Amino acid sequence: MPIPENEARLDECALASLLESGAGWRREGNALAKTFTFKGFKGAMAFANRVAEAANAANHHPDIHVEGYKNVRIVLTTHATGGISDADIELAKTIDAAVT
Repeated sequence: MPIPENEARLDECALASLLESGAGWRREGNALAKTFTFKGFKGAMAFANRVAEAANAANHHPDIHVEGYKNVRIVLTTHATGGISDADIELAKTIDAAVT
């Protein structure tokens, strides 16, 4: 089965723009990561569920870690290519929109 186009390429300019945007995403090796903090467990879990729905719709699934009851750490990477792809950048932007 071929890799979807947005998982096979990386727009370096788009990645640089995301990392420099001040949105809080950072590069950790071959992945993008960001931690979101909420007032409590209920808000963190609601956000994690919104991320899961967005990821499922995009057919691109991040690692979602709930830490310290109110922090949600998201790690995005494209396993098929062993690194960051356009799909990760697109999903990062979608996740940022899911905060509200």
